[in-house]
Amino acid sequence: MPIRALDLFQAYSNNSLPKDGGIIVSSFLKDTSSYSRYEVIAYNSVKNLYLSTDGLTFQSDGNKIYVIVEPPNYAKKYVEPFRRDTEEHVPHRFNELDILITKNQTKVMVSKKPIMTYTSFTILKSAGINFSFVFYRLSDILESIAAFFEKTLNTEAKIPKVDAKKAAALIIEGLKKFTII
Repeated sequence: MPIRALDLFQAYSNNSLPKDGGIIVSSFLKDTSSYSRYEVIAYNSVKNLYLSTDGLTFQSDGNKIYVIVEPPNYAKKYVEPFRRDTEEHVPHRFNELDILITKNQTKVMVSKKPIMTYTSFTILKSAGINFSFVFYRLSDILESIAAFFEKTLNTEAKIPKVDAKKAAALIIEGLKKFTII
C-alpha cells in the first residue's frame, strides 16, 4: 500500500518529499481553546527546497486555501479575519469565506477561492501541538484529505461527526478550485 501522507519535515529529511507535486496541510492550533486555523497548499514542479530555522521554503508556485474553526465562545468572532492578531490572521473578509455553523455552534470557515502563491512559499516549522503533513499525489488524494479533516475536526475541534463530514466536503470543494494539484 503506498504512503498517502507523511509529516512534511520527516519527508524532507528522508528525501521522500514529492517534488512533482502534492498537497500540504499545516495546522495552527491553540493549547487553551479549540480555535484552530489550517493552511492547505497544493504545489507542483519544485525547482528547489531550502530548509531554514523558520521552516521549509519551496521554490514553486502554489494554490492555498485557509480553514478557520471558531468555537462558540470565541471572543473576537465579529472581527474580520484579515484584521485579527497574527496567530489568528487569515487574508480574507467574511464574504470571501464559505461558512458552516455546526450543531454545537462551532463555526467552520473555508476560503471561497484559492490564493495563488507565485515563485515560492514557506511552510513554518511545526511547534507544540501543530503539524504539517504532505499528501502524496495519488488518485485518491482528495478522499485522503477529506478523511483526514473529518477525523481531525471531530477529535481536535470537537465538531460532531456529521458536521465534520460536511466541513470536510466544504474543504474539498475549495481544493477542487485549485489550478495546481
